[in-house]
Amino acid sequence: VQLQASGGGLVQAGDSLRLSCAASGHTFSSLTVAWFRRAPGKEREFVAAIFRSSGRPSYADSVKGRFTISRDNAKKTLYLQMNSLKPEDTAVYFCATASRIIYSELTNHNQYDYWGQGTQVTVSS
Repeated sequence: VQLQASGGGLVQAGDSLRLSCAASGHTFSSLTVAWFRRAPGKEREFVAAIFRSSGRPSYADSVKGRFTISRDNAKKTLYLQMNSLKPEDTAVYFCATASRIIYSELTNHNQYDYWGQGTQVTVSS
């Protein structure tokens, strides 16, 4: 699987952005897909995921109610709609996929097989 993330940019607090992650190679629809982020000086952090083909989303508490993860299996693309952005959302955002993962491990980045290159999101106050 190859993943290509895009859509990052510089925005002001309160603005919205939509990230995309185009996948190629493998059967996309059966994969667990996720977004992680890494802020300067911090560890990689789970943002959101959709578990396999269930369509069941999971979110970090810090983004719940503001971010929405979705997938288009026909286009093999993962999305992250980010609304009401805050300066603390500033980070490099990575998309990832996992073929064998259990639901309780969704937030564990070590369980993901493939990663996109990352896209920078900067939110100014």
